[in-house]
Amino acid sequence: MQNKTAKWMAGAVALLVLPLVLQYFGNAWVRIADLALLYVMLALGLNIVVGYAGLLDLGYVAFYAVGAYMFALLASPQLSENFAWFAAHFPDGLHLSLWMVIPLALLLAAGTGVLLGIPVLKLRGDYLAIVTLGFGEIIRIFMNNLDHPINITNGPKGIGEIDSVKIFGLNLGRRQEIFGFDISSVTLYYYLFLALVLITVLVCYRLQDSRIGRGWMAIREDEIAAKAMGINTRNMKLLAFGMGASFGGVSGAMFAAFQGFVSPESFSLMESVMIVAMVVLGGLGHIPGVILGAVLLSSLPEVLRYVAGPLQDLTGGRLDASILRQLLIALAMIIIMLLRPRGLWPSPEHGKSLAQKA
Repeated sequence: MQNKTAKWMAGAVALLVLPLVLQYFGNAWVRIADLALLYVMLALGLNIVVGYAGLLDLGYVAFYAVGAYMFALLASPQLSENFAWFAAHFPDGLHLSLWMVIPLALLLAAGTGVLLGIPVLKLRGDYLAIVTLGFGEIIRIFMNNLDHPINITNGPKGIGEIDSVKIFGLNLGRRQEIFGFDISSVTLYYYLFLALVLITVLVCYRLQDSRIGRGWMAIREDEIAAKAMGINTRNMKLLAFGMGASFGGVSGAMFAAFQGFVSPESFSLMESVMIVAMVVLGGLGHIPGVILGAVLLSSLPEVLRYVAGPLQDLTGGRLDASILRQLLIALAMIIIMLLRPRGLWPSPEHGKSLAQKA
């Protein structure tokens, strides 16, 4: 028991000290850690839909976009500049606090998730994947073209001048000096994202061991048998879509505040594919595995920048560095799937463990 507590304490200290160490090597490394935490939140949300309920969702990035654009519209001059009524009532803009942004993003994304779930309740497998993929593309195209006849999203130009997050009067968008330590903006955001990830992990663990979580897993294993056992598969699927989408919405809102700018290019199909890959490669339905997959796949492209450059020089500049990075990522994913077909850190097989004990 003491060893377990010591490990948890060492892990907590490492997470708290990590951005301060990375800061000495440049803010770019802290920024990579920040984005990795956002992807962890996204992957945990998708794990509810794919890992627990067994519903293959390839349009998850849509909820990420909904949260990001919600915050961008409410925390930028976009609405004031394009709507006279809004400018008359809020001349200085609508600057919401963090305690209002998170519940709003959560509720709006959850509602969008339920709306997606209603028409696809009877679809399974590849058909469900195709429909959800289309939904994600519809949201991206919708955001891209909603600049006329009324300019709401500013179309492909995106929305800028987005407010940074403020907590108890502390502006996370500015460098702060705390207890004599000079802490950069990206480091302050790291601690906010870490707190949100820890809350997400706690919620996921509670859901996993709850009656709802077991109902989702029953649907994943055999939907007909689950329905025969009295599980309301319709409501459980809608709940899975709503719960999973809510984490995506919160992550999107934090992404908009962190970047200070959002555009449709940030929510492409490749983003959805990468989030699904994080869940599958990490280990479907296993929270530590999903976290590991999200951290590796979100940071690997950035780390490979330092590998792709020398390789490009070896080829005499005939291969582009970005193409080499994608090639190396693809090779890494193929090797992982060949060596670890159930993921890097799969969930334990309870049946096998019981058989061995017997």
